Amino acid sequence: MSRSVLLLAAFAGFAEFTGEQGPATGGVLVGEEFSYTVKRGDSLALVGARFGVEPRSLAQSNNLSPVAWLRIGQVLRVDNRHIVPFSLEQGILINIPQRLLFLFQEGRLVAWYPAGLGRRDWPTAASRFEIRALEREPTWNVPVSIQEEMRRHGESVETRVRPGPANPLGDYWIGLEGSACGIHGTTAPASIYGFRTHGCIRLHPNDIADLFSRVSKGMAVQLVYEPVLLARGPDGAVFLEVNPDIYGLQKDPRGAVAALAELEKLRTVLDPVAVEWVIAGKEGLARRVDAPVSP
Repeated sequence: MSRSVLLLAAFAGFAEFTGEQGPATGGVLVGEEFSYTVKRGDSLALVGARFGVEPRSLAQSNNLSPVAWLRIGQVLRVDNRHIVPFSLEQGILINIPQRLLFLFQEGRLVAWYPAGLGRRDWPTAASRFEIRALEREPTWNVPVSIQEEMRRHGESVETRVRPGPANPLGDYWIGLEGSACGIHGTTAPASIYGFRTHGCIRLHPNDIADLFSRVSKGMAVQLVYEPVLLARGPDGAVFLEVNPDIYGLQKDPRGAVAALAELEKLRTVLDPVAVEWVIAGKEGLARRVDAPVSP
């Protein structure tokens, strides 16, 4: 087990939501800064969901209104850098506030995907599971709780949805042992990288197809709750990522940053203005904080 895993285990214990959990350090960045050319049907929400960027951040970095319409051929600047919380020897890691899923094989990060997670009133549980089922073209047996929600909203109550374009699970289902929730596709790609589900983990149709081809029954799945992440790269650059505390479990992001900085002996290299800017923005992106930055 890596040092970072031990640190996280010491802080969080991989427990169910029973109180505040500690921050995590990582040493790996994923994502990059690149240009994207707008295609027919694109919107800020859809592009942001595909690459793991909040629409408001995507708009701000391109000097656009958050409600701006995009033009076909328009070129957007995208920065979707994120910090990997820690490494696994084998399995799936999902950081709930970060809305990202990481896949590890033989101690290496081999893939990562933006994910949709549970709503505030229907949270995704932080715990450890194993994959118990792998289904192509799944049938959705609608839980009673969701049937009751349909009834309250005056909707037609479904009890069973067969495979097809109307099935909200999409084309793939990865079931988790000991949970009614799983990892699945979606018919609403713009909902990815948000908190819109009834507790399940939702991936873009292309991403769930890729993940499905890489996993097997019995593989470990760890879900953690870490809004604040700090990483120092091999060149010495220090990055901070602060995500929305969607379930209100970490009340003090500044305290979390201070604890991380002390733990990693980085307190003297952090620029306080840069740190404050990242905390205030809660963009969910890795930003450099060992030198002054301009918002």
